[in-house]
Amino acid sequence: MYQYDQYDHLIVRERIAQYRDQVRRRLSDELSEAEFLPLRLQNGLYMQRHAYMLRIAVPYGLLASKQMRMFAHIARKYDRGYGHFTTRQNIQFNWVELEQTPDILADLASVEMHANQTSGNCIRNTTTDEYAGVAADEIIDPRPYCEILRQWSTFHPEFIALPRKFKVAVNGAKEDRAAIAVHDIGLTVVYNEAGEIGFKVMVGGGMGRTPILGTVIREFLPREHLLTYIEAVMRVYNQYGRRDNKYKARIKILLKAIGAEEFARQVEEEWTDLKDSAQTLTLEEMERVIAYFQPHPYKQLADIDQSQAADNKAYANWLKRNVKAHKQPGYAAVVLSLKKTGVPPGDATAEQMDFMAELADRYSFGELRVTHEQNIVLADVEQTQLFALWQEAKAHGLATPNIGLLTDMICCPGGDFCSLANAKSLPIAAAIAERFDNLDFQHDIGEIELNISGCINACGHHHVGNIGILGVDKDGSEWYQVSVGGAQGNSSAIGKIIGPSFSALQMPEVIGRILQVYVRDRIDGERFIDTATRLGVAPFKEFVYATPIVDAGRLVGEDEYV
Repeated sequence: MYQYDQYDHLIVRERIAQYRDQVRRRLSDELSEAEFLPLRLQNGLYMQRHAYMLRIAVPYGLLASKQMRMFAHIARKYDRGYGHFTTRQNIQFNWVELEQTPDILADLASVEMHANQTSGNCIRNTTTDEYAGVAADEIIDPRPYCEILRQWSTFHPEFIALPRKFKVAVNGAKEDRAAIAVHDIGLTVVYNEAGEIGFKVMVGGGMGRTPILGTVIREFLPREHLLTYIEAVMRVYNQYGRRDNKYKARIKILLKAIGAEEFARQVEEEWTDLKDSAQTLTLEEMERVIAYFQPHPYKQLADIDQSQAADNKAYANWLKRNVKAHKQPGYAAVVLSLKKTGVPPGDATAEQMDFMAELADRYSFGELRVTHEQNIVLADVEQTQLFALWQEAKAHGLATPNIGLLTDMICCPGGDFCSLANAKSLPIAAAIAERFDNLDFQHDIGEIELNISGCINACGHHHVGNIGILGVDKDGSEWYQVSVGGAQGNSSAIGKIIGPSFSALQMPEVIGRILQVYVRDRIDGERFIDTATRLGVAPFKEFVYATPIVDAGRLVGEDEYV
């Protein structure tokens, strides 16, 4: 795990001092809210519907146990006893007081954390595979390159005022678990014919108002040119990206306007003067950063036959859904589910955070990972300890065996918190989870990704959900648009809208009808996304709208999150 060097410490200390003075001036009205807004956003502070929200960076999703404990401390001292893990592998606290935010940042700095560039028109937190370094199908560990990108992009003077926010994801495995196709830049580790390490570069992906999958503009970029080539991409975007309309300011719009071939040509032209500059990565620099991510001191173990777990159905289900293969024999990666029915997806209490930190210390070399599906991973658990870990996690509400299943939903905070949202997300997630809270049923229908966003900004990644739900405003009322067929990973796809929107109270029945079509028409062993891809939208649309869906009863949780 990377540790701050002298420059990191200095940068963070100076930023906190600067921000503390800005808050003082705002509280004394020396700064107006309009003047303060860009300053607070640079430090991850948003004004939401009811209070300030602070977004804290978790670089490439990697946490030390002491850092998780700090989150628990912040939740208790400054918030309402919980935090929300996001699809950017970060954490948000939704109820902070403005005057306390400098103290929160100072507390974070004590464990080498910050909130820099978690907002604003800059390069945001670089994300990656939550199983980086341990995945059985990994080509190379992408985390050192994420760290190199973090150091390069932090306060880069040329890219702190981009046309719009900018997101980068890096995948180092055969299977893309970083959703690189829907990022402004998506990087995949590859080898060329000479056996050299490099990156396939994809540009122009994104969701929001105009969902687009990225386009490959370079099949092989030598790793020493990682920074120089990305700088060339950023320069072209910074110069030609639109600033007259924020809805058309992302790099995907520029790429669409001039074409991928012309964009790639401009990048190559810009790169000509950069490729042999001082920003070219030396072998020594790469090895310096790679040294922070060396494998843990694993024991020499053999894999264990878990077939005896069939006698314990609950444990067997957990092994099947929440335990993932590890490249080191005798070890496994474990997903702690933050999707227990009745709890907003991605939320964890201070007590749970402290407990997860304790589990990390005892079972996983003191490390945790945040997933972009809003769960937590212990990446290095001995297989002999899985049963004991399961029992402890279950007692703390963290062992729901639903990873990859229907109730493992991605969901943004929506209208209960966010002032940008058109509709609430959390009550919809709660109602669907309540309706389908039957693990036997969920295991029968198998893998399915259901993603919910409260507005077109798509923080819930609804476009790439196998089933996507989008909150929309309809004459001042909250309604929900449904799409089918979205997917992330190696076969990424943007879902297609099935038809007119639905009321909140209709949503559980809508999902039920979609699932009925799948169960009726699936071929043996076929996942939902495979069936949806094969059939297209038409059968789902026909069945969902065949008869009226009547609103009935109070929507679960509709008044419970304000």
